[in-house]
Amino acid sequence: QVQLVESGGGLVQPGGSLRLSCAASGFTLDNRAIGWFRQAPGKEREGVSCISSTDVTTYSADSVKGRFTISRDNAKNTVYLQMNSLKPEDTAVYYCAAKSRLFRVCGPMSEYNYWGQGTQVTVSS
Repeated sequence: QVQLVESGGGLVQPGGSLRLSCAASGFTLDNRAIGWFRQAPGKEREGVSCISSTDVTTYSADSVKGRFTISRDNAKNTVYLQMNSLKPEDTAVYYCAAKSRLFRVCGPMSEYNYWGQGTQVTVSS
């Protein structure tokens, strides 16, 4: 069964850090692009970051550049999102998503076929 499972979310104070993990089962992540997306209450889902199969990274939201880092560990079949200097406006449910096999380059949200269930990140004092 193809599955993506996010973990690592939680409650953190402003300025704190979290590392989100996206673990895959039933398929491998190394030959496709993987993206992180988020959806805040009352807002549309938006792209956060993406990593291609050749480890080219993009950060869709200007607000996260310099604070978030996406990476992958193919041996663990896992993609990570390191989030530093967190702000209250980063509060959202964070989702990882994968493209179909051999779709190696990052792209818009509509191109991702496999989605996790999401993990809640709350930044608050």
